[in-house]
This record gives sequence, C-alpha cells and structure tokens, in this order.
Amino acid sequence: MGLLDALLLGLIQGLTEFLPISSSAHLRIAGEFLPAATDPGATFTAITQIGTELAVLVYFASDIGRILGSWFRSVSVGKTWWARASRDERAQARMGWLIIVGTLPIVIVGYTAQEYIRGAFRSLWLVATVLIVFGLILAAADWWGRKTRDLTNLTASHGLLYGLAQTLALIPGVSRSGATIAMGRTLGYDRVSATRYSFLLAIPAVLGSGFYELNTALTRPELAGPFGLVEIAAATVVAFGVALAVIAWLMRYIATRSFMPFVIYRVALGSALLIALGAGVIDPL
Repeated sequence: MGLLDALLLGLIQGLTEFLPISSSAHLRIAGEFLPAATDPGATFTAITQIGTELAVLVYFASDIGRILGSWFRSVSVGKTWWARASRDERAQARMGWLIIVGTLPIVIVGYTAQEYIRGAFRSLWLVATVLIVFGLILAAADWWGRKTRDLTNLTASHGLLYGLAQTLALIPGVSRSGATIAMGRTLGYDRVSATRYSFLLAIPAVLGSGFYELNTALTRPELAGPFGLVEIAAATVVAFGVALAVIAWLMRYIATRSFMPFVIYRVALGSALLIALGAGVIDPL
C-alpha cells in the first residue's frame, strides 16, 4: 500500500470517526477494495485516530481547559478548594473524575484483549453483523430514550456504564460514538449531552491507544501493518482536518435531528457486506 492509499484511508477515518457508523469498520472494508486488498490493521487505525482526537481537543478546547484546570486544582488543594469553588468549577472538576472513571474499562479490556483486537475482532463477518445489530440498538435507544437529562445529571455509575459501552468499540463495526451515545440515550440524556460526553470520554482512551500503537510501530514494525510511518503520518494529518469539520457539522445536526439516517446507513452497509461475503466477492479475514 502506498501514500495515496494512506491518504484515502485518512480521509475515511476523518469522515467516519465521530459519526455513529464505525470508522474502524470503514477502514477495514475500504482496505479490501484498494489495489492491495489488505486490511490496514489495528495499528494504522489507532494511530490515525490521534489525528481525529486532536480535532476534539481543538473543537472543545475551552471545555477541556476548564475541566483540566478545575480537576487539577481539586486534586492539589483538596477539601479547601471544594469548599470555596463555584458550582460551575465543582461541576468541571467532577466531570474530570467521571472521564477517568469512564476510561478505566477500556484501558483494562484493551490491554488484556490485544490478541483478539488484532485478530478475531477484525473478521468481516463480525464487522457486518455488529454494524446491523448496533445500528438497531442505536435506533431503539434514540427513539425510546427519555431525553430529560443533561451532563449536570451525570453520575459515577452512569460514567462507568458509558465506559463499558466504549469497550465495545474495540470491535470494528460497533462505533465508539455509536455505542456510547446509545448508552447515553438509554440512560435518558439528550442527544447533545450524550454526544458531548461521548467525545470527551474518548480523548484519553483514543490518545492512549494511539500512542501505544505508535510505540508498537516504532519498536515492532512487523506488527504495524502494510504502511510505513510516513504514510501513517500523512493519513493522520488528513484525518485531523476532516474530523474537525465533521465535529462542527455533527454538533449542529444533532441539536434538531435524530440518528435515524446513520442507522439506515449502518443496516444497509452491513447487509451489503454480508451479501458480498456470502457471494465470495471479498475475503472475510
């Protein structure tokens, strides 16, 4: 695979990372239709996600700055700070703790399930199935969710449930944003709040995974997949620019619209993939 292939995959990564349609599934599928017909690999996917998460850092810079500032002050000063802090400052510090709580499940599962992440989870039969199943789960959660809560109602137990949902994104086809948004909607959070926390929660997990895989690419290049570091770096830059535009569009879109178009797309893509696999058009492994 060459530079043009990497740039195309970087474009796909940027377009799909934050939409609830699974960027990892799209990269996995797209790889089969490129000239080399090869899986780009978990390492390529994770490293290019550094670019998309940098887009989150830019878009939500003021929110993240307030969260980090309040959280560090709460840790360094302790009870004295909590007694003197404003309601908003306490809420921001609490959000920092809830992001940590929500990140723990994927850290544990992601570290212990590396064999499956690089192997069995990338079967296109599994990808096609979860595209459909989790699309329907998102539809049900979005339709029947109570829609009465915002992030001021977020609790430690809800943060942990969000985190457990995020671990499912280790399977290409589930979608990190799709799984966590579906959990948020199930718990009764409105679309904007569910999506906002989903994006914030992803930051430590995705950056941690990305830099872990970058280290893997540097120290064990035989596990890095078909691309070299130059191609991966170029794809990551493309993913950053495209993702920044997608985030801005999506946050406007969900303020007034449902996730149903994404559900229909997921079911259609998963069904088409099952047909292609059944007909032997593409190799599932």
